[in-house]
Amino acid sequence: MTTFLPDTNILINALNGRRGAKEMLRELVLKGDRLACCPITIAELFSGVRPGDVSKVEEFVRTLRWHETTPAVARQAGRWRYDYARRGVTLSLADALIAATAYEHGLKIITENGKHFPMPEVSIYELG
Repeated sequence: MTTFLPDTNILINALNGRRGAKEMLRELVLKGDRLACCPITIAELFSGVRPGDVSKVEEFVRTLRWHETTPAVARQAGRWRYDYARRGVTLSLADALIAATAYEHGLKIITENGKHFPMPEVSIYELG
């Protein structure tokens, strides 16, 4: 069994019925895998929710396994941003925190933007 941390774009697509994301997430759950979220993915998700859709999104989010942004997660995200900046690669704070959450909790990130997560320590399932 794998616990997947969907990137925000995957959650948005699932809620909007786009790109087969809802079906893909459903298949993972039916196979016995778990779906997770973290404060960053939820904050990004709710930053685009229209008032009429809040209850639908809240219901969906309740089905996801919650993982905290701990001090260790924050430190790892900061270290990655520092290290990659020295190589000329800019990581967004949100992506670094999502990656660090996955790393800290042993989660696999599902994303359509694998280039946002260049860390070899992080397990990625990229949709293409």
